[in-house]
Order: sequence, then structure tokens, then C-alpha cells
Amino acid sequence: MDDGSRSAGRSGRVAGAAGRRVPGAWKVAKRTTIAIGGHGSAAVPGTDPKIIPSPGAVNRRRVLFGALPVAALLAVGCGRQALGDEGGRKPLALVYNGPQGCADCAPSVAKVLREAPRPFDVKYVGPGTGVPLDAATLAGAQLYVQPGGGDDLERTWRDLRGSAQVMRDWIRSGGSYLGLCFGGYLAGRDPGFDLLPGDSYGYAGSPGSTVPDDRDTVLEVTWKGESRHMYFQDGPAFRLNDGADATVLATYDNGAAAVIVAPYGKGRIGVSGPHPEADESWYEDAGLSNPDGVRFDLAHELIDTTVGRP
Repeated sequence: MDDGSRSAGRSGRVAGAAGRRVPGAWKVAKRTTIAIGGHGSAAVPGTDPKIIPSPGAVNRRRVLFGALPVAALLAVGCGRQALGDEGGRKPLALVYNGPQGCADCAPSVAKVLREAPRPFDVKYVGPGTGVPLDAATLAGAQLYVQPGGGDDLERTWRDLRGSAQVMRDWIRSGGSYLGLCFGGYLAGRDPGFDLLPGDSYGYAGSPGSTVPDDRDTVLEVTWKGESRHMYFQDGPAFRLNDGADATVLATYDNGAAAVIVAPYGKGRIGVSGPHPEADESWYEDAGLSNPDGVRFDLAHELIDTTVGRP
């Protein structure tokens, strides 16, 4: 995969930005929950054991957080799941929109959140937004979203490593983390927040992948037993530990997990390699079309599942 310079597309998204191969062998979950059709989920054998990612370069979607004081977070960290229920108030979603991201990644997911059947109030956080990502800000939120961004993971992690434990504490106390593309990579480890019952790795170029490189494309996934098409640009797949407590909502055509939701203490983690939030402009800018039409039902389902809505 090319680690050289990237050029932004017309919409401001960074082309060729988010792939990664994690060194080491693929470990298949023996009993992973995979959602089947519209009738709940069943424990079935995990993903294809033939999938063994090879070592390679690390390029992930970028994100930048401020440092969060652990003591302050723990003092206000409980009870956030009930927020938005009193007086008809909408729950609050925080969307990172700091520097080194792409121009339309945060606005796209913010629009989906605001216009969802069960909508959220949305607040941008991060450097340059005027809203710090600190304990007080997190305490008022039900959901934190890390959208897509740039490709310098190591530089980003230098800014994030001091916040890793605080983020974990917030989620463990009942918060919800939604990671899209780079945010899915960042939910993994080495480096990353280590939120997953497993790890993330680059799908493009992995064994059995139909996407050979970091191009923008539309790929087919199996979402709860049904074929669907999603916008994809060098996003992750997810390797689950044996016996992992996780629900696989979607798989790639080689059997690798593409979208998963997992508990984390009292909170939940939702991650997606493809972009369910991509609107028409993303397809137009890349000269692509979606055979299913541009729809947001998968995004809404992922959001609801991540925050634990029935």
C-alpha cells in the first residue's frame, strides 16, 4: 500500500487514507454472535479461518483528542444513558471535528444523527471547535462518534495515548463509542484505545478481499443475512478473540467481520469498516453509484444497536 502523499477529493475527503494490516495471525472466534435476517441473532461459528492478514504498513483515519482528567471523569461518569429521556430532550451525540480530519466526514455523520428516526442533538468537539473533549463534556453525552479522517496514525496516537484510559473509563461507566472507518481502527490496539474483544486490521489487500488497494469503491457486504452495498475506502475488518462477546452485524464477502457491536462494561462499542453515513456527494465525487440507492437505514441500525436501543 502506498504510504506516500495523499490528495484530497473534491469534497475534501482524503483519498487513500485509512488502510492497515496488523502483523500477526488471524484468530477466529469460535462462537461469535452473528445477526441473522430480521429475527435477532444466533451463536454460529465465527469468520473464515482461511483469512490470515499479512504484515504491512499502517495507515488509518485520523483523530485528535485533548487530554482528559481521570478523577474528574469518574466523578461525573454515571447515569448518562438516561440523558435525553426527561422532558422529551434528545440524547446528545459528540462528534469529533478537529484538525487533520476530512472536510465532510463529521458533517455527514452529524446529519445522519440529527435526521435519524430517533434523532440526537449533535455537538462537535475537539481542537478548533471551541468545545474540549473533557470530562464535563463527556458526562453530558450518550454517544461519542469518531468519523473518518487522515492517515497518520502514529502522529495521532502521540496525542491520544494520554486520553486512552479516560475514554475507556467513560465507556465502561455507560457511554457508547461509534467508530467509522478510522474510528474503527482506533478502537483496536497497538496503537489504539483497546476497546474491542479482538483487534482491527486493513481489509483491502487481505486474503480473499475483493478490494486490492486503498481506492474509493462500493463493496458488497452481508448484513444480517441480506446482501447490501456500502461505500468503502480502505477501512478495517475486525478479528475477534475466541468466544468473544460481540454481535457481527455485517461481514465482507471473504467472511471477515465488517461491522460489529460489543459490550464494554456498562457501555457499548460499535465499529464499521465501510461508511454507512456516506451521502450522495461521496458517491458523486468518486464517480460511483450504489446499486441499493443511497440509504441510511444501516447507519440508523448501527447507531441504535451501539447505544443499546431495542
